[in-house]
Amino acid sequence: MDASELRAIQAPLKEKYEKNPEEAEWVLHAEGRLGEDISCSVESDGGELEAGLHPATGGDGSFACSGDMLLQALVACAGVTLKSVATAMRIDIKEGTVRAEGVLDFRGTLAVSKDAPVGFKKISLEFKLETEADDSKLNKLLELTERYCVVYQSIKNGPEITTNLYSD
Repeated sequence: MDASELRAIQAPLKEKYEKNPEEAEWVLHAEGRLGEDISCSVESDGGELEAGLHPATGGDGSFACSGDMLLQALVACAGVTLKSVATAMRIDIKEGTVRAEGVLDFRGTLAVSKDAPVGFKKISLEFKLETEADDSKLNKLLELTERYCVVYQSIKNGPEITTNLYSD
């Protein structure tokens, strides 16, 4: 896909959302089913994925780790966003990789230390690109990728989250 094709696809959406902002709000959802083990099966467009305890919390490594899944979602979103922005900016990327790395202190989630945070202490996101674009264009590409990546912005800005528990 080139820049003109991307613009042609997105132009009617942008126009519709500008005229009717309420149509720009979509509700995305995910659902899981609790397993017999300490696990939760999550349906995705790519099939079912079963998540469980990370080995650092007593898991045996046979289940997916939700922390890894969060980083994978970040990589996927950032990669798609970067490619979209690069296309719009007419930056040719011959090859590229996206890598996310997160630092966790498992003392927090295991209630070993109240001073240790539960969750990632630090996440780094790295892009390695094979391109002839100059530094100025690449800096703008990174800036716009950060600005428009849904998962990046959600992690960085922490949306309001509510929880409910129902029982039969």
